[in-house]
Amino acid sequence: MRLPVIFLDDGGVMNDNVRRGACFRELIPQFLVPRLGGEPRAWAEANVPVLDALMDEYTRRLYRRPEADYHTFLHEFFRVRWLRDMCDRVGVVSPPDDECAALAADAYTWITRRVRSAFPGAADAVRTLSDQGHRLHTASGETSLELDGYLTGMGVRDRFTTLYGPDLISTAKEGIPYYERVFADAAVDPADALVVDDAPIALSWAAAAGARTVLIGGGRDEAAAHLTVERLADLPAALDRLA
Repeated sequence: MRLPVIFLDDGGVMNDNVRRGACFRELIPQFLVPRLGGEPRAWAEANVPVLDALMDEYTRRLYRRPEADYHTFLHEFFRVRWLRDMCDRVGVVSPPDDECAALAADAYTWITRRVRSAFPGAADAVRTLSDQGHRLHTASGETSLELDGYLTGMGVRDRFTTLYGPDLISTAKEGIPYYERVFADAAVDPADALVVDDAPIALSWAAAAGARTVLIGGGRDEAAAHLTVERLADLPAALDRLA
């Protein structure tokens, strides 16, 4: 039997979103104060309401709409608006839109590499799966730029082939087409794909696209449709038992 190609979600699977958010807020001032001025505490506090507003906009524009224009949303909102709106709250002059977008991308690159929020045993699990011969990709709602930073910070970037986020396939992680396009781009038969996620709805889309699925930390009701493990650290042994 061929080893499955594994597609790993990040937030909730490899990294703890709560810890990551706290780390991210601490790092924002370190990058932006030397470049734009303002008080460090103001930058850290500004990120929360700005990000909440952007997530509301994400829901309005992209929720359950994988066909929506992801790249325009990414540029206009999670690059330009993210930085411009924080500048307004901090009380500093924001750069022109194109400069905002470039500076925001630089900020994400710098910050994500310094975040430390991996779940216990997650990095070792990635290394073990890779050593077992599995080809690894991500299948995340985060962009490839963010994923590159977080996985570099974890020390496992070299274990992954392609870091799939919505930007690489121009498709939001909001339905079956996301996985269909990820598998097609990776040249992987869906029957050979194993998708690991903490969201049952995402795994239902992956399964509908033809993949096998693993649910991280799910409840009893969700577990029936998927192989379930408590945390990523438990996955290598669970796959050994299946084999």
